[in-house]
Amino acid sequence: MEAGLREKIEFALDTIRPYLEADGGNVRIVELTEDLVLRIEMMGNCGSCPMSTMTLKAGVEEAIKRAIPEIIRVEAVNLTVA
Repeated sequence: MEAGLREKIEFALDTIRPYLEADGGNVRIVELTEDLVLRIEMMGNCGSCPMSTMTLKAGVEEAIKRAIPEIIRVEAVNLTVA
């Protein structure tokens, strides 16, 4: 992953991290695929919370796509989406 792009992603994640951390969670970048799908790991309480799928879509993905519109989708590697 290009360093500048990783910086942009981390900056976008930093805008929502305080909310995740307030609930005992966090998020970590796993990879950015060639087709611009960002894979992340939901950590701490976010990894096991029943609301994690909503947090991923409404919080994390929204913040990422607002900051870096070329990213197609954000997926959590450790969540099962119904």
